Amino acid sequence: MKQIRTSYSKGFTLIELMIVMAGVAILIAIALPSYRAYVLRADASRAEQEIQQISLKLNHHKSRNFNYKGFSTGATAPVILPVGATGSTVKYKITVRDGDDPSKTLTDTTALGQNWVIRAEASDPNNFTFLFNSSGLRCKNKATSNVTYTTCGTGVEPW
Repeated sequence: MKQIRTSYSKGFTLIELMIVMAGVAILIAIALPSYRAYVLRADASRAEQEIQQISLKLNHHKSRNFNYKGFSTGATAPVILPVGATGSTVKYKITVRDGDDPSKTLTDTTALGQNWVIRAEASDPNNFTFLFNSSGLRCKNKATSNVTYTTCGTGVEPW
């Protein structure tokens, strides 16, 4: 009796590899936009937290000095997020100004120091720029050019 020998390949066919590659491409196409949105939300959340920390420091400064005059965020102004970032890795620049005259910082000797305004400018045009002041105005806007030190302009969202 003649024995029939079958030989099986131990590799993959080109068709099988192409199907797997198509599946991986579909997963990447779904995952990347979701991840990008997550990163933007995380950066915005970090900026919100830093703004609130600065506002607490401002109120602490006022409780000791009876005004905001002379308040400084530290050696570096503006505050950069993430801390220590440079160039294209900077996500936010946070500046603190006199609320009565936003052209002056609170360390300016001619500043009144009775009010403050904090602006966090996003470096990514797809992320929010924030505005927060001592009168309670809190807003955010994706159009950075609409956010001045006094208003968030059109397209404003509360936060």
